[in-house]
Amino acid sequence: MSYIEILILRRLRSGPAHGYELRKRVEQTTGFVLHNNSLYPALKRFEEAGAVTKSAEPQPGRPPRLVYTLTEVGHELLHDMLADLPPEQAADPAEFLARLGQFSLINPAERSGVLAARTRAVREQLAHLETMRDLAVAHGEHWGALATAEMIRGHQRELAWLAELGELAAQPEGTEPGPAEPGPAEPGPAEPGPAEPGPAEPGR
Repeated sequence: MSYIEILILRRLRSGPAHGYELRKRVEQTTGFVLHNNSLYPALKRFEEAGAVTKSAEPQPGRPPRLVYTLTEVGHELLHDMLADLPPEQAADPAEFLARLGQFSLINPAERSGVLAARTRAVREQLAHLETMRDLAVAHGEHWGALATAEMIRGHQRELAWLAELGELAAQPEGTEPGPAEPGPAEPGPAEPGPAEPGPAEPGR
């Protein structure tokens, strides 16, 4: 499962929809362009798992269109996906932000678990970047060191932001967060960014 599945289930939680309508819901609420080759295979998997049902809706003068409805199993699946951020996905900003945006659907303990997983991933990335910077400095790669230093600052900002989110996540249900502070310079689900660069090599 990935954040694309979360986006689909979350929009179906708002009510039944046919494929085109579902695509537009996702795009309007996230900016993410959902293509048919991602949407329909996911819907088929959900249908096979009992998370979604499919029915034909008559259209005057046109073939019936298929309408998808989220089931109770689908509600439970969405909750379980939001409450879990596996290590292999925690390093992806899109996976984290897809869950963060739906924190109202999970409890404080589950929110804390997601935040802890992302924090561990960012700390690991930060340690790797610091090693890259040291290698760049050691080999006289001035521009490489500057670029890596900026990525390090971004990760440090995110760690501070994650700590603030941890305090908000622990607040009782029904407590609204205050005005949003600028987050880290990371892409959200609408625009997954490029992969982190690997270790710097001399002469590059």
